[in-house]
Amino acid sequence: MSDTVLWYATRGAGVVTLILLSAVAVLGIVSSMRWQTPAWPRFLTTGFHGNLALTTLAFLALHIVTAVVDPFTALGWNAALIPFSSSYRRFWLGLGVVAIYLLLAIAVTSLLRPIFGYQAWRAVHWLAYAMWPVAVIHGIGTGTDTRFLWMWAIEAVCIGGVVAAAGWRWGRASPTAWREVGVNG
Repeated sequence: MSDTVLWYATRGAGVVTLILLSAVAVLGIVSSMRWQTPAWPRFLTTGFHGNLALTTLAFLALHIVTAVVDPFTALGWNAALIPFSSSYRRFWLGLGVVAIYLLLAIAVTSLLRPIFGYQAWRAVHWLAYAMWPVAVIHGIGTGTDTRFLWMWAIEAVCIGGVVAAAGWRWGRASPTAWREVGVNG
């Protein structure tokens, strides 16, 4: 595989991962609100959230592997697995590695939720509120496409979508309160 193909694959997989991760965050927030309509039952949001999260992991794996094997970055597996150990953009890449570990904790506890139990799963799932901005900051700091308007537009839509969903979530009463007053959330 040529260096140019690796370079574009790394960048492309990173951008796709950002978009998917943001969509997963929005769907997770909407799912936590137990939002539904007659045309869109809640199980669709929950199922889409889980399946899209797995797809995100696949693109993240592609992003990592192509970055490691790309001779331009000369990362190596240590830099991809040990936070802040890279000589290439140490801080920004380190944030990406931290985000990977947070995401893996969320994914593992989600896949093994029956073993870990609801309380442990939920506690770990709260890490998503830390993981997502760390991943976004990694992309802004490391991404070579950040200098382009199209990338700023993608980042703005992703950030705006997640912030809007979080604001909607935190601005509303909890689903438990909705049930107590007889409101269908």
